[in-house]
Amino acid sequence: MKIDRHGKAKVLSSSEIQRLFTEGLLTARDKTLCAVMLYTACRVKECVTLKIKDVYDSKRRVRTELIIRKGNTKGKLATRTIPVLDDLRRYLEAYKPPQTADGYLFPGRWGRGHIHEDSAAAIFREACQRVDIVGASSHSCRRTALTLMSNAGIPLRVIQEVSGHRNLEQLQKYLEVEPSQVRGAIAALSMLSPVEGGSIGKYRYPDVSSTSCILRDSVKEH
Repeated sequence: MKIDRHGKAKVLSSSEIQRLFTEGLLTARDKTLCAVMLYTACRVKECVTLKIKDVYDSKRRVRTELIIRKGNTKGKLATRTIPVLDDLRRYLEAYKPPQTADGYLFPGRWGRGHIHEDSAAAIFREACQRVDIVGASSHSCRRTALTLMSNAGIPLRVIQEVSGHRNLEQLQKYLEVEPSQVRGAIAALSMLSPVEGGSIGKYRYPDVSSTSCILRDSVKEH
């Protein structure tokens, strides 16, 4: 858990996400900002540098896919297109981004440039404080999304296409193993527990004395 900005950002639970969006985030812009990070698993910088045309068409309709430009990604590896989930679409339709000369989805102060990633991080932290979520940072949205995909059984190679990680090793560092998963893994070992009759799991080993008799009879016949 992240304490004083040290450690890994907390993976949010469903109830925490509910509190965050209903009570913690106060404006349509702030809700949309965090919804983009949560429902696309993008980095903070990738979110704040989105342009209106990356999200809406010329008639201001939400696109079916959101575009994260190569130049704004970490390492500038590749442009990614992320399908827009209905949950995210609702926030984007409610949000009315102001038209500025730069055309950013989340304009900076006085309409210049885009909101700084540190400002976006502060918005998220303050929202978490309002609803008593401890150990979270703006990176929690990305970690939560990627962990949920992994827990749903989505192959890592597919998740990598969404996350934009350079390799699977980097991606795996983001994924959190929950205590319930560890308990489930250990519970799977119960199949090894001995039971009456000398059986282990589903296989029942024959009694040694009966096996000896079978072998003697076999030798006599030959």
